[in-house]
Amino acid sequence: MLTLAPVLTVSYEAKISFLFLSVVEFAVGILANAFIVLVNFWDMVKKQPLNNCDIALLCLSVTRLFLQGLLLLDAIQLACFQQMKDPLSHNYQAILTLWMIANQASLWLAACLSLLYCSKIVRFSHTFPLHLASWVSRRFLQMLLVALLFSCICTALCLWDFFSRPLSTVTSVLHMNNTEFNLQIAKLNFFYSFIFCNVGSVPPSLAFLVSSGVLVISLGSHMRTMKSQIRGSRDPSLEAHIRAIVFLVSFLCFYVVSFCAALISIPLLVLWHNKGGVMVCIGMMAACPSGHAAILISGNAKLRGAIETMLFWLQSRQKVRRVHKVLPRTL
Repeated sequence: MLTLAPVLTVSYEAKISFLFLSVVEFAVGILANAFIVLVNFWDMVKKQPLNNCDIALLCLSVTRLFLQGLLLLDAIQLACFQQMKDPLSHNYQAILTLWMIANQASLWLAACLSLLYCSKIVRFSHTFPLHLASWVSRRFLQMLLVALLFSCICTALCLWDFFSRPLSTVTSVLHMNNTEFNLQIAKLNFFYSFIFCNVGSVPPSLAFLVSSGVLVISLGSHMRTMKSQIRGSRDPSLEAHIRAIVFLVSFLCFYVVSFCAALISIPLLVLWHNKGGVMVCIGMMAACPSGHAAILISGNAKLRGAIETMLFWLQSRQKVRRVHKVLPRTL
């Protein structure tokens, strides 16, 4: 079995660097995801209808804001309060449980977004996929509500499991006066909770992978069709395929990195007691929501337009200030 030397504590400089990095990642993630939320919310205020893609991005960004806040709390709890020689505190377990819930909700929303891209971009030739794509386009809001309902059910199950855990631990302490045995039971309960809370990720993962695979196959078929035909330099269908695949592949990569980092952090916490390794894992987990939000903004025409408008407004304000500074000198 792989064994690592326990690192029960880290230097003061390492803690400060870790907290500084966590605050920077939190600030970038909050700014990027809050920008997506505010742009779409402002459209709602102006009574401009949001399309299905905007609604999905709005919901996804809200869950990302929650994720960023939880990861900052996780970093503070780990750096300042959690002692590696002690069992995991109740607060730290609560933060990890809420992170798993929010991460699973973001996966459900990403799966809905992937199905929407698939139904809008892919040109189906068979009857059943054609009717299914038409149903997704027409009933996307209902599908989004069903996904949120399943996410709420998984949340209720995870919270029930979390709040029922301390009772079983106390019972075992009363019946058996063996500290080491009770510590092992607590570790097994935490592993079980992690697996239990992530079982609900299987259906959205399958839907996400299948729809993303259909998009990739459709892109290959479209490119073969392009080779056999003489087309202009601009191909909107090809651009839509590539843009959607970039969004989905980037989400998949960030999600896998975040999930693997969370999975690795658990044995680092409860078995190997390696605080430095856990800090690296949390830093990777915090970088994923902000990184994907930046990709979403760069690839979305409406969000890019909002940034360009803001930059133009700032440049105009700077020019006005310069004019006001020059005018008194000339008078």
